[in-house]
Amino acid sequence: MKLKALLASGTIALACLAAPASHAAGTLTVALHQDPGNWDPVATFLVSWGAVGSQIFDGLIMRTPDMKLVPGLATKWEFLDKNTKIRFTLRQGVKFHDGEPFDADAVKFTFDRLLGDEGKKGPQQSNYTSIDKVVVVNPTTVDFIMKSPDPVLLTKLAGYGAMIVPPKYVKEKGSEYFGAHPVGTGPFKFVEYKPKISLALEKNAAYWGGSPKVDNLTYRFIAEPATQAAELQAGRVDVANQIPLAMVDTIKKDPKLAVVSMDGPVALALRYNTKRGIMQNRDVRKALTLAVDRDAIIKSVLLGQAKPIASFQGTLSFGNDPALKPLPFNPKEAMALLKKAGVKPGTQIQLDFRGPDSNFREVAQAVAGYLQAVGITVTLKPYETNVLLNDIIPNGKTGEMWQNQWGGWTFDYDNTAYAMYYTKQRWNPFDDDAKLNALLHQQRNTWDQAARKDTLQEIARYVADQSLEMPLYSLNTVYGINKRAKDLALPADGRFRFVDARVD
Repeated sequence: MKLKALLASGTIALACLAAPASHAAGTLTVALHQDPGNWDPVATFLVSWGAVGSQIFDGLIMRTPDMKLVPGLATKWEFLDKNTKIRFTLRQGVKFHDGEPFDADAVKFTFDRLLGDEGKKGPQQSNYTSIDKVVVVNPTTVDFIMKSPDPVLLTKLAGYGAMIVPPKYVKEKGSEYFGAHPVGTGPFKFVEYKPKISLALEKNAAYWGGSPKVDNLTYRFIAEPATQAAELQAGRVDVANQIPLAMVDTIKKDPKLAVVSMDGPVALALRYNTKRGIMQNRDVRKALTLAVDRDAIIKSVLLGQAKPIASFQGTLSFGNDPALKPLPFNPKEAMALLKKAGVKPGTQIQLDFRGPDSNFREVAQAVAGYLQAVGITVTLKPYETNVLLNDIIPNGKTGEMWQNQWGGWTFDYDNTAYAMYYTKQRWNPFDDDAKLNALLHQQRNTWDQAARKDTLQEIARYVADQSLEMPLYSLNTVYGINKRAKDLALPADGRFRFVDARVD
C-alpha cells in the first residue's frame, strides 16, 4: 500500500506572529514550540524548560554538548563510605542574580525542597529519591547521603530538577512567584515573562563562567512548526527548534539560513491503553504494531530525519539493545491476529496526539490509514499539548492509543523506562506489572554499569513482548538557524546554553 494514499490532504496556514522586522545585533531570538508555564526547576519535565533552564540556573554538575560531565557549581566530587556518601566541593564567590550568595546552605535548601512537600507537587522528585539527605559540612562542602545506589545521579544533577535555587528569595517570594520570576546563578538573568508569548533575559555580566557575548536573549513561544519556519525566513528569529521537515530543503536554499540535523534523544511511540476495550488483549496490541509500516513513514513523512526503534529509546541511549529489532510490517499477520482475537472489521479506536505538532499530525494520519487497511477505524483527537500532558495522560483519560514522546535527556533508558512503566508513575496511568517493577528496581540498585545495561535491555525486551506500545522512531534533532548567529553550540538534547553565542 502506498503511504501517500493514506495521508489526508490539506494545507498549513502560516499565521505569522507580530514581531519587529529586525532586532538589535546584541539580541539572540529563539523560537520554542512550547511554553512550559512554570520556571521553577521542581515543577517541570519538558524539553522546552531545558532549552531555557540552563541559561538561568546552574546545577552542581554540567553536561557539555558532546555529552561530557564537567564541574558546574561544584568544582569536584568524590564517593565516600562504600558509595553511600558523595562529597561535593562548591565553587566560591558565586552569587545568585539577586545578590544572594551561593553556598552549601543553598544546596541543602534546594534538595530539601525538591525531596519535600514542594517537590511532591511536580514530576521531578521521583528522579532523586535515592538521596536520603544533604548534609552541610562547611560553607563550601556538602555530602549527599544516599538511601540506595543511583548510577544515573551525576547525570541527573546536571539538569532540570537539580538546578540550584536561592533560599532567601524563594522563602520571601513564595513558589508561585518564583515560578514566574526565576532567579538563579546562570549566565542570563530574568527580565520579563509573557505567558504563551515570550520570555526575555539579559546577560549576567558577573557570571562565574564569563560574561555572555550577547546582551539579550529572547524566547518566543510558537507552537506551529510552519510558523516557526516563516518567522525564521522573515528574519524575526535566529534559531527555530521545530520546523516542518517538508521545508528543510527550502530553508537550506536560503543563503541567509541553514539547517542543523543530528542524532537526538527524542523517541516517539504510540502507547496503548491496556485497560480499554480491545487493547486489553496483547495479541491485538501486537497486531496494530505489525499493521503500520514505520519505515515508510520515516521515509515519506519524516523525509529520513528519524530512525526506526524497537524500544522507547534511540541508539545513543544507554540500555539500547541493537539485537532487539522492530516488528516488521506484516498486515497479513496483523489481520490474522485480529481475527483470532475476535475483533470485527470496522472496530473503532481513538488516537490522542499533540494538536500543534504538524509533523506528528501527518504521522498520525498515516497510522490511521494503515490501521484502516486491516479493519480498524481510527478517530484522531488533537489536544493542546499542556492539556494532553498535564491532564489527559496522567489522569488516565486517554483513548485507546496516545502519542508518547520523551526527550530522554539523560541518554539513559532508566529515566525513560521508570517514568513510563513503573506502577503509578505520571506517564503510566494504567499498567501495574510486578515483573517490570522488580526489573526497574534491580537496575537502579547497583553502581555496576554492565549489570545495569543487561537489566535495561531485559526491560526493553519484556515491554516489546507485552506490546505495551507501538515504537515509532527516534527523531533527529533539527534546528533552523539564521547564519548571523554564531557559536551556538547546538545540543542534541535541546538544552541550549548560549554563553559563547554571538550575533552579527
